[in-house]
Amino acid sequence: MLRPMRVSPEPGNHAATAPPDAMPDAMPAAAGTCWGAARRHAAPVAALSLALVLLALPLRPAWAEVRVALVIGNAGYTDVPVLENPLNDARDIAAAFESLEFDVHLGEDLTQDQMRAHFAEFLEAAHHADVTAVYFAGHGLQAGARNYLVPTDATLTDPATFMDGVIPLDEWLVALEDTPGLKLIFLDACRDNPLGADGDMDGLARVGSAADFLFAFATNPDDVAYDGLGRNSFFAEAILSRIHTPGQDISELMIGVRRDVLSATGGRQIPWENSSLTRQFRFLPGEESVSPETMLWQVASRAQDPVLMHLYLERFPQGAHIADVQNFLQIGDGDVGSSVIRRLPGTADIEAERLWSLAQRTRMRPLAARYLDLFPHGANADDARRMLEALPAAADDAPVRQCERLATHPRDATANTSGVEFTTLARNAQAAVAACQAAVDAFPGVPHLVALLARAKAAAGAQDAAIALYRQASAAGDLRAMVSLGLLHEVGDGVPRDIDAAIRLYEQAAEAGSPDAAINLAVALFEGRGVERNVARAIDLFDQASAAGSAIATFNLGVLEDRGIAQTGQSALDLFLRAAREGEPNGYHAAATLLDEGRGVPRDPARAAGFLLRAVAADDGRALNELTRPETDWTVPTIRALQEQLRAAGHYTGAIDGATGPSLDDPLRAWRNGGFLMSAQN
Repeated sequence: MLRPMRVSPEPGNHAATAPPDAMPDAMPAAAGTCWGAARRHAAPVAALSLALVLLALPLRPAWAEVRVALVIGNAGYTDVPVLENPLNDARDIAAAFESLEFDVHLGEDLTQDQMRAHFAEFLEAAHHADVTAVYFAGHGLQAGARNYLVPTDATLTDPATFMDGVIPLDEWLVALEDTPGLKLIFLDACRDNPLGADGDMDGLARVGSAADFLFAFATNPDDVAYDGLGRNSFFAEAILSRIHTPGQDISELMIGVRRDVLSATGGRQIPWENSSLTRQFRFLPGEESVSPETMLWQVASRAQDPVLMHLYLERFPQGAHIADVQNFLQIGDGDVGSSVIRRLPGTADIEAERLWSLAQRTRMRPLAARYLDLFPHGANADDARRMLEALPAAADDAPVRQCERLATHPRDATANTSGVEFTTLARNAQAAVAACQAAVDAFPGVPHLVALLARAKAAAGAQDAAIALYRQASAAGDLRAMVSLGLLHEVGDGVPRDIDAAIRLYEQAAEAGSPDAAINLAVALFEGRGVERNVARAIDLFDQASAAGSAIATFNLGVLEDRGIAQTGQSALDLFLRAAREGEPNGYHAAATLLDEGRGVPRDPARAAGFLLRAVAADDGRALNELTRPETDWTVPTIRALQEQLRAAGHYTGAIDGATGPSLDDPLRAWRNGGFLMSAQN
């Protein structure tokens, strides 16, 4: 049967697991929850990916294509409002492009003549490139349905003079049409309209494109993008935090970027893209790798490194390996300077590369520092020093980062902030309230910080103050505040129980782009709770939330597809795999179920076994416990394939008999704790 989950009464709608038989099979789940693929045996657990080789953390591949990029950051305007972040954004994006083998043409605070000269030089190189990228950070506007980029010497004496001093974007695009490669255009340039009331509209206009263009705007057409609250804009930070993910197609990158910016801004800014690419493109070629969380645990475990263990606790307070890390720290010697990485025979270079890859993916300053501690003369030492210079130290990161780290809802997790459950927040409520109040005082015009303060106040027991703050943030357009108020009305927690008010809030937030609101509304429509039952619209809302990057929604669509309730045009297997790549580990276990049973797809024991091994590496231990019980409903061929893959990795010496039980315990624990890294050398 399906394994649904129920909604907890915590403001913001986090989920608590229901007993497997708590609800009927067809009951859908609310935001932050998931169903499970039906199978004969125990409730679904997390599992990950395709085959043994995919678990190896890849070293840097060799590129066969020629890549060139133009990166411009304009911030120091003479007659237009100065911007805070574009120079940082341009420098950091340029460094990321360089690390991905782009020949980068970087320009900072360019006048109109300088912008034209930089583009002409770049265009010549683009005629010989397979992939061409343009990133512009600064002021941009639309007038007469045309987009313009604003040089630093543009003047505001009158609109006509101003328009003579800007760069029409379409002139550059027409020139790029004659270049042979893919064209990737990133515009973090809609921060406001410098002409004010004299301009046509805020933001940038929609653009069409010839073949092989991808346009990525920092926000929806006609909307305004914002400078960030730290070193980078929200858009640049999201790109930087995801661009080094191995094997990630650019469409998946942009889904992650969109989800991160939406979450970080409470829905005030939602990136938009338009693509006519005729082939896939990956910034970092290679096979899909484990998640940053799993990678950090496995590198820390293999190195037996207390420093990395403490970093795991800080970065992933709700992580699947919390118990493993705490157990290590309790029984270890506590020497934070120790690490066995450099003492592993013949593997130091490989471990150094993996540690640096992890630092690039997560942009965690302490990881770059640890890399330099262990490998001061390593191949990436200069890059690590540049990262340390670019990223603020912890003392410089308060109070906004502290507020986000302590009070972010798990459903608002980004590549840089994992979020915390309400019970964890309650243990740190006073610190969260202090940090978030300081953040609100520093940035009083940011409603999402008000919503974070509301959640911290709720955890501290100040319910009336929390509700008032949620209402303030909701009125200012924060989507998490709307969903939180909707849930409070739905359950009658601190406010009168009012299903109609909850539905109105969900409708408003869903229309503005909130995936959680769309999921909650879909559940209500599926059940006919507070509204007339409408399964077709519920499925459309799940699809909307999935397109916005909600892994839970994608997973639920897979369940509906598997049960024949929805016809999405995608297989249940593909939906489960996409959900897993987007952060829902149950998707891989569900995929293994389909492949093990041959349900809707041909039976494939080897792939099913690969997914189960990823589960062992990535989840909280449930998959390992399931596979070490003598009684299981996994088929014998799948368990044989799992034993064979463990043997190939050097962890299993027993019989290939297809039997689960205690004989798999030690091999699976070795695999889970990073032992699979050795397989990359075999």
